[in-house]
Amino acid sequence: MLSRSKIKFIRSLEMKKFRNKSGCFLVEGNKSVADILPFFECECLIAKAKWLATQGDIDAKELIVAGENDIEKVSLLKTPQDVLAVFRQPHYILENETLQNELSLVSDGIQDPGNLGTIIRLADWFGIHRVVCSPDSADVYNPKTVQATMGAIARVRVFYVSLPGWLDTAKDIPVYGAFLEGKNIYTENLSSSGLIVMGNEGKGISKPVEKRITEKLYIPNYHPEAESTESLNVAVATAIVCSEFRRRQTSA
Repeated sequence: MLSRSKIKFIRSLEMKKFRNKSGCFLVEGNKSVADILPFFECECLIAKAKWLATQGDIDAKELIVAGENDIEKVSLLKTPQDVLAVFRQPHYILENETLQNELSLVSDGIQDPGNLGTIIRLADWFGIHRVVCSPDSADVYNPKTVQATMGAIARVRVFYVSLPGWLDTAKDIPVYGAFLEGKNIYTENLSSSGLIVMGNEGKGISKPVEKRITEKLYIPNYHPEAESTESLNVAVATAIVCSEFRRRQTSA
């Protein structure tokens, strides 16, 4: 039975203050829910019978078979699918030792939930297991962020820290940053491990974080002498940077 209080609670998860208060977040979509179910504790799952019939045993504290219009009552999507679920937010511990021998992404003030979600999805694609975010970055549990990850949030750990102080503790780890005045990424030496910092959509990497960058990189446009757009979308730039780092590893 989908009660009024349950509807109110689920819809409240659109807002960060209620996500923080409850420690929960909302996931919508047939594939996303199925991908995330094995990884996070599920508080409540609401699904149409036809979706449930395609699944095995579902580990959820509360399972509700959706009536004709139940999904529409709680969904935040314009076109709801067959299932949505409420999960507990996981709690991770960021240990610098785990970053020594792998690539990690860093979000310095990326504020669009779609961009952050896409970056998490890219991290998953390129085998990057951690994304470290500044406190002013978009919330990973924003429904729009979760939707954009397409289930990658289950496999990529996301942390929020004060970046300048944290970067000071990440000694002996190369810190790369994307800048318009950086060095050509295709001609520079790139390590197989390190931190890749991507900046705010409009302002780029902040000055305090810029001081901690050990290598500034630039994605050149073609042809350089021709007029072109001023910069790339941050998620697109992230894809190019990650692809080049991984290409160097496979061709080494």
